[in-house]
Amino acid sequence: MGILWLNICMNLKPVLRNLVYRSEKTLQKFRFSSNSRPERDWPILLGISFPKSGTHLLDQILLGFSSVAPFAKRVHSFYAEYEGGSGVKHQPEQALAWLDALRPRDVASAHLFARADAARRVCSPGFVPYFIFRDPRDVVVSHVHYVTDMESRHVHHDYYRSLPDFEARLKVSILGRPEASVEFPDIAARFAPYLDWLDHREVLPIRFEDLIHARAAALTRIMDHLLARLPLHASRPVILNALETSINPKKSPTFRSGRTGEWRKVFSGEHKKLFKDISADLLIKLGYEENNDW
Repeated sequence: MGILWLNICMNLKPVLRNLVYRSEKTLQKFRFSSNSRPERDWPILLGISFPKSGTHLLDQILLGFSSVAPFAKRVHSFYAEYEGGSGVKHQPEQALAWLDALRPRDVASAHLFARADAARRVCSPGFVPYFIFRDPRDVVVSHVHYVTDMESRHVHHDYYRSLPDFEARLKVSILGRPEASVEFPDIAARFAPYLDWLDHREVLPIRFEDLIHARAAALTRIMDHLLARLPLHASRPVILNALETSINPKKSPTFRSGRTGEWRKVFSGEHKKLFKDISADLLIKLGYEENNDW
């Protein structure tokens, strides 16, 4: 009887979550009823992120728009190209089905590859998309801490824990695991499917570092990207304040240290060489270096 009740509760959980979400969206619509519906309807706010690059931070900022417009007050859903627990890679059709299931005024979050079909949807008038990324050298450092210490259900957790030290784990985060039964390529190959988001003017690129060291300017860009799509009744200072106050570092795992450039403290000469050997001009493309003499 206990197992049956547990199964019933587990099945009810997503139903109740969806009910709460839709109820909140309805309340938001009434709250901002004086805001006339845009000619092309309200867009979907979509935060695309490279893993370990500030996903939760961008989510918080986009949800800040719910204080000044009838957008959802919580993230509708999250999509990732890989299943965290099993490491299984999703089919492209699954990403498209997820995008098609979103509705006006939703706020959604995704580790989403820039495939042509997905880009056509994301760059359509129905979306206001953002893409956040981070120095890949800091990404691999963050990845080690996350897989080893923060997410015991991660498909690579046991393997990382079996390695002798941080230095060995960092090498794996840089080089990947080509021998593994599930796909885990090197850091450059992991970033490659996201690079094309930088070539779509409809998608606003955001460097995680700018949200730490030049936050006012970064938030202004985020605000202006939406205002270029539709006007809001609130003044610019009010909108910026809503975005700023929505940030809660304690709820963002990327704020583990609250600093950037941590790779400089832990990269050995060997780590630098390995990274340069596999990354080619990735850091130059992303604007983190002018050449490979770092």
